[in-house]
Amino acid sequence: MTALTLSTAGAASLRADAIVVGVAKGAKGPVVAPGAEAVDKAFDGKLGSVLETLGASGAEGEVTKVPSPSGLKAPVVLAVGLGPVPGKDDSYGTEPLRRAAGSAARALSGRKKAAFALPVESAEAVEAVAEGALLGAYAFLAYQGGEKNGNGKNGGNGKAENGPKLPLGEVLLVGTKPRDKAVKAAADRAIALTEEVNRARDLVNTPPNDLTPEAFAAVATAAGKENGIKVQVLDEKALAKGGYGGILGVGQGSANPPRLVRLSYTHPDAVKTLALVGKGITYDSGGISLKPAGHNETMKCDMSGAAAVFAAVVTAARLGLTVNVTGWLALAENMPSGSAVRPGDVLRMYSGKTVEVLNTDAEGRLVLADALTRACEEKPDAIVDVATLTGAMVLALGHRTFGIMANDDAFRTTIHELAEEAGEASWPMPLPADLLKGMDSPTADIANIGERMGGGLVAGLFLKEFVAEGITWAHLDIAGPAFHEGAPYGYTPKGGTGSAIRTLVKLAASF
Repeated sequence: MTALTLSTAGAASLRADAIVVGVAKGAKGPVVAPGAEAVDKAFDGKLGSVLETLGASGAEGEVTKVPSPSGLKAPVVLAVGLGPVPGKDDSYGTEPLRRAAGSAARALSGRKKAAFALPVESAEAVEAVAEGALLGAYAFLAYQGGEKNGNGKNGGNGKAENGPKLPLGEVLLVGTKPRDKAVKAAADRAIALTEEVNRARDLVNTPPNDLTPEAFAAVATAAGKENGIKVQVLDEKALAKGGYGGILGVGQGSANPPRLVRLSYTHPDAVKTLALVGKGITYDSGGISLKPAGHNETMKCDMSGAAAVFAAVVTAARLGLTVNVTGWLALAENMPSGSAVRPGDVLRMYSGKTVEVLNTDAEGRLVLADALTRACEEKPDAIVDVATLTGAMVLALGHRTFGIMANDDAFRTTIHELAEEAGEASWPMPLPADLLKGMDSPTADIANIGERMGGGLVAGLFLKEFVAEGITWAHLDIAGPAFHEGAPYGYTPKGGTGSAIRTLVKLAASF
């Protein structure tokens, strides 16, 4: 994990591998942003002109490197675009700062230390820059390096000859006030949050032969002990005894049996409880309804919802939020075999409701249904489930936006607003009652699929059937943004992203 240090020192006097400055897009060319005055002075006030000569415009995410002139101790100045110059009475928004810091940190991989001289006039700005830099510096190197570690996996630390670059070692935020309580608290929040987001990214990126349901449960158990979180793990025997037909049905085709993990963080002064439920399909082949070629390779990411819930609970504990948070990780591996659930089979769920399985690739809703029913028994003030649930949601909203459905419009709006504050793109979606009829079954209480059109909404309606009356509930379908297959951008890496974690933490903090 990249280290974060707050510094009152000026950027010009710091010994570092690079100085990061912000540049905005002005009407007449790039404009040097606040925080970089000393650097601009070293260029005789012409840093903006130098950057323009090199083709820089100040557009968001644009990165330009310039050799430092005399007067600066760092050898390189890295200018990162912040987007349009804000209005006279406005400041740079937290998300542009977050993205700019992330772009800069990624561009400085392999370096030991960089001084970030971005606009940090407020604690909120400090938090945004810290978050962006620490998330942008992320790299998953556990299986690279060309050497074997003690357990026989390809491990290493990225230091092998011709191996991958290590992330930026240290971020120095200059021009801050380390003794200011609000600033210090903002930095501490950023560190705790980004460490857990990056741990969730590690889980999503871990190959499914190593991250089985049992292995995921072990990670959660260890983290619980470290952070004062109570952890209960139901194995396949306990699930059978409890009647968790959905989780067992999905997992019965795999040699790696399923698990249901309950994480409980409590605060002595809390008056409300938030329950979080995560889909944790550690690998999804589609089961007997096998996925077509080209759709299997990234299915290790189908446990991203459970990773988000896990990270949110741990972050709440680390931050000491005044709320009780319970996390439910519904973990299973969906595989085709002679023992796998078949299209046409009927499962009796934990709720007692029967479900006709018409498509074994619609498995996430089955494990979530059992976990939702169990979570409702504890009568929390609200429940939010998180899942890479449907390809239909990707078709509707693309790869960067998750959908929000709920049985309460005000709650759905609240989550949407908190997601925007956190810098996570989301969009409120309806739950049209007419689509429920498509899941009518002549054999069971309900079928696990309905109409193809509006499939993401159909999945939400299915889950709603397992939420108890009187409990406020929302469903986040993160199928689009949970796993990024393209080139990295801003603070978003290739691979697991940690989608929805920041939103969930903000929701917990608002309770």
